[in-house]
Amino acid sequence: MNRRSFIKDATVASLALTVGMKSRTLLGEVSKSKVPYDLVAIRGGEPDTMFDSGMKALGGMKTFVWKGARVLVKPNIGWDVSPDRGGNTNPKLVSRIIRHCLEAGAKEVTVVDHPCDEWQSCYRDSGIAKAVQEAGGKMIPGGSKSYYHTVDVKNGKVLTSTQEHEAILEADVFINVPVLKNHSGTKVTIGMKNLMGNVWDREYWHRTDVEQCIVDFATHRKPTLNILDAYYVMKRNGPRGISVDDLVTMKAQVISTDILALDYAGAKLFGIDPNEVRYLKIAADMKIGRSDLENMNIKRIVV
Repeated sequence: MNRRSFIKDATVASLALTVGMKSRTLLGEVSKSKVPYDLVAIRGGEPDTMFDSGMKALGGMKTFVWKGARVLVKPNIGWDVSPDRGGNTNPKLVSRIIRHCLEAGAKEVTVVDHPCDEWQSCYRDSGIAKAVQEAGGKMIPGGSKSYYHTVDVKNGKVLTSTQEHEAILEADVFINVPVLKNHSGTKVTIGMKNLMGNVWDREYWHRTDVEQCIVDFATHRKPTLNILDAYYVMKRNGPRGISVDDLVTMKAQVISTDILALDYAGAKLFGIDPNEVRYLKIAADMKIGRSDLENMNIKRIVV
């Protein structure tokens, strides 16, 4: 199938979105019935080995990926910086996720982001393009408007429509892989904030009400699985950072099917009260997911 010709007009785009959302909704219902924990928190290892431990606790990637599924992995590849700067998702983690998906029987695993810096340089210098290729996945260009198609955000209060990348619209399984870091505008960037890389006009979000737009889009796009990279955590000067002095080496990871639960846990891991982050409070009020970490079934692992 030619991705560039898959969605040719608004009618087809609407149909593709409807079918895709039905598929994702069904998958979410099936997987959650099999998932033994609401959230898994791992510490003390390398990104790939922590992910191995986390997925084992959740029953393996076959819990989420079936034979023949088309999987889309969405890391943060927003910045033209090297992996040791913590501005992007760790390539070791991205590589391991792809391998798990292929071993589970995925037909293909594609990776995409709409970077803030020049997209080809971001893909290359982040180390993610090489990691994806070596793991057997495929990088999809994210820097051309022609790849993005209009979708309705039916429950949005400010963001009621946007243009989303067609590779995400086509996917059967959508895996969100944010990196935990400071953000100058929203205090912290975690799972919901990472979804800004799904869309073309991210500047619209900043021109209007970025926190509300983040939550609005999260009502539309709910990943099958969320995996938070907190190996290197940028504590200041985010989201791009200035140097390695901005980082702490936390060697942590959080995995959940619930994006709000992941974000609340991530905020606490970062060292701030989630309710002091405006978009997290909005998301909790709009019931995007669960925020009651104290009542969740959480598996904690030390590698």
